[in-house]
Amino acid sequence: MSGPRGSRHSGLDLLRAIAIVWVMLYHLQSYGVALPSVVGFGWMGVDLFFVLSGYLIGWQLLKPYTHGAQPSWGQFFARRAFRVLPAYLAVVAIYFAVPAVRESEGIAPLWQFLTFTQNLFPDYFRNRALSHIWSLCIEEHFYLLLPPVVWMLARRPRAGRVAAVAIAIFAGGMLLRAWLWQHQVAPFAQIRSGEGSFILRFVEKIYNPTWTRLDGLLAGVMLATAKGFRPRWWSHLMARGPWLLAAGLAGVMACTRMETPGLASSVVGYPLLSASLAAIVAAVLSPTSWTGRLRLPGAGPVAAMAFSLYLTNKSVFHVIHEQLDDQLDGSRPLALAVYLGAALAVGAILYLGVERPGMRLRARLLDGTRKPVASALVGYRV
Repeated sequence: MSGPRGSRHSGLDLLRAIAIVWVMLYHLQSYGVALPSVVGFGWMGVDLFFVLSGYLIGWQLLKPYTHGAQPSWGQFFARRAFRVLPAYLAVVAIYFAVPAVRESEGIAPLWQFLTFTQNLFPDYFRNRALSHIWSLCIEEHFYLLLPPVVWMLARRPRAGRVAAVAIAIFAGGMLLRAWLWQHQVAPFAQIRSGEGSFILRFVEKIYNPTWTRLDGLLAGVMLATAKGFRPRWWSHLMARGPWLLAAGLAGVMACTRMETPGLASSVVGYPLLSASLAAIVAAVLSPTSWTGRLRLPGAGPVAAMAFSLYLTNKSVFHVIHEQLDDQLDGSRPLALAVYLGAALAVGAILYLGVERPGMRLRARLLDGTRKPVASALVGYRV
């Protein structure tokens, strides 16, 4: 199967698998495993997740409007809760109950994890355990903000209003990041370590807050908007899959040439990267592009487990490093096999034991069906 089937799409599965593996390898660098230089750009995998989420979640909300109906907010929020909370709360509970799994000694207060505000009150000098939840916090804020924004725009639908809101968000993010760089980050350029260091200021002020990282989500939503309300535009895009792929890859390459962290990458790098990744997503969706038909062995299972892998990979790497670092030192193939194998095993346990049962419960309670969520570790579920 090369295209959609239900909620599956092999091309989107592949992108999601690439994103999570790229992020995991990026995290693995911190444990002394020598990896190719491209792994250093693994933070871009998070932006790819944002674009995918913006497109898929945006389409969930926009699709009813294309038929003259309105989405059920209660249904939407309930589906998101069943999708995210079981696995997430299980991991949070483990982090607080078993300090040995923490990749860093300090951890933010529990209330920040329960309210998804960890990225809004950061203290990365002291509290770095489970700090990668910053991106999930942004996703949760997106889930809360998108329905009312869509509802307000749908009351008096005008292309100009939608374009104005999108431009305002893109431009506002660029202006905000420029101001933050000049006043909150650049003055600390000479402080390279310790509390208040340059890199910590960048992470806390620009890289992690919700209000500075909406570019990818917005790019994905705009794709969904074109699909639903501009069929001629969408047909035009879908007829040019190879060109979209080439443009997207060129844009990503351009972003890798920007100094990070830096003024240019902070101001224009995020919107350029988001637009480029959106072009790649559109190329994958295009029937004219080979990427939408490409199926790599293992991509489906890894895509299905992506959320569980995202939640657990850093703690798994930490435990392996603490227990087996001496035995793995000097053997990159063995280290990769052990670290990634353990991460996949733990991710599979969380997926099969918590995440998938939560989606099955969602299907029974909200969809009125007892059909299995997935017959195996396959499928692109949102």
